[in-house]
Amino acid sequence: MTKHSRIIQHIKSLQGGDRISVRTIAESMGVSEGTAYRAIKTAEADGLVSSIPRVGTVRLHTEKEKDIERLTFSEVLNIVEGNLLSGREGLHKYLNNFIIGAMTPDVVARYLENNNLLIVGNREEMVRLAIEKNCAVLITGGFDCSEEVKERANIKKLPIMNCSYDTFTVATIINTAINNRMAKKDIVLVEDILEKAPYLLNVGDKAGDWRKLVQDTSHTRFPVIDDDGKVVGIITSKDVTGHDDGCRIEKLMTPNPITVGPKVSVAYAAHIMVWEGIELLPVLDGKQLIGIVSRQDVIKTLQHRRNQPQVGKTMEESLLDSFSVEGNKDGMIMRGRIELFMLNNIGTGSWGAMVTLVSLAASIAIRKAKNHECFINTFTVYYFKPVQLGDTIEVLVRITELGRNSCSLGVSITKDNQAVMKSMLSASYIKR
Repeated sequence: MTKHSRIIQHIKSLQGGDRISVRTIAESMGVSEGTAYRAIKTAEADGLVSSIPRVGTVRLHTEKEKDIERLTFSEVLNIVEGNLLSGREGLHKYLNNFIIGAMTPDVVARYLENNNLLIVGNREEMVRLAIEKNCAVLITGGFDCSEEVKERANIKKLPIMNCSYDTFTVATIINTAINNRMAKKDIVLVEDILEKAPYLLNVGDKAGDWRKLVQDTSHTRFPVIDDDGKVVGIITSKDVTGHDDGCRIEKLMTPNPITVGPKVSVAYAAHIMVWEGIELLPVLDGKQLIGIVSRQDVIKTLQHRRNQPQVGKTMEESLLDSFSVEGNKDGMIMRGRIELFMLNNIGTGSWGAMVTLVSLAASIAIRKAKNHECFINTFTVYYFKPVQLGDTIEVLVRITELGRNSCSLGVSITKDNQAVMKSMLSASYIKR
């Protein structure tokens, strides 16, 4: 195990809230400060630790305790560009809810529960009440609180923070961060579905070994590794058919297979599989094989994701809320209004929103026609005139060619029967 790996393993063994520094890591593990610094930065990128200005680096919850749609108090401190006044040992805790202290103390007390965050201005009695109710505090407007309250917060391991923003701005920033987390929760990564410890074959194995493995596992596709454990090929039934049991796997396999990393989205993996016509993707962390994903697993995941209720809305889903959808014999029509979030900085429909609308309409039409998801291969757009807030538009999708594996479409956007945008697309299906 390398020095870098040993430091990462050491950091993973620490408890949430433990402080970490380059010097202590270097001294305790007998490595240079440069090595310790690089490992800590890797741990920060992996979400194991968080570096907070004027506070230092602290260990976050273990990977099993991560909750992507919730924020820690240390993350709140970062996003509001605040200062920590006391309660450093509670920064790793998760924020359950936030309360705006614009009410009387007796009313606010009804909403204060463990690990809530009270957002309040210069009101000492409210800060004191929150600490007694086991809540953290964010004081807006840059105000401070008494040393007595700070000491109590340190004892109870509850952060007291302040920042220069006003209460409304702070609440908006935190709410946006939570919504962003919820949206990310719906993005499934390859690491979430990969099959760990997959069945493997070595370059020195024979076709007979492949046939025995097929009989034992009922699988037909396997990664092939060399003597150093590096993935060098994929072997399938197509490669082995017609060869006797004594043929070496090295001579039969498909070399230099396409691989993905664990942080790649499942949707991207599906794109690669369809585009390259492959059924199996080895998953590598650096050069180390950590698992595989099959096309069947990817498609099942995408179908499951589509059927789940949404906790946060993507841009596409927000666009759909503004439009009605009607099918016709040639494709589909969407009708709706230009909303505020679809505008650019000069007040007209943004290029990104309009192009996304076209792409979304095409995908819906294909799903209705073939009952398959798809990805866009080519996309040509002509933009004729701008649209403004409140304009009613129609998006007409006409499927011009519907093939077995792909299709061609024309999409036009009109306002008052005048062309706003026209586009031509081709797409391939994502299917079993």
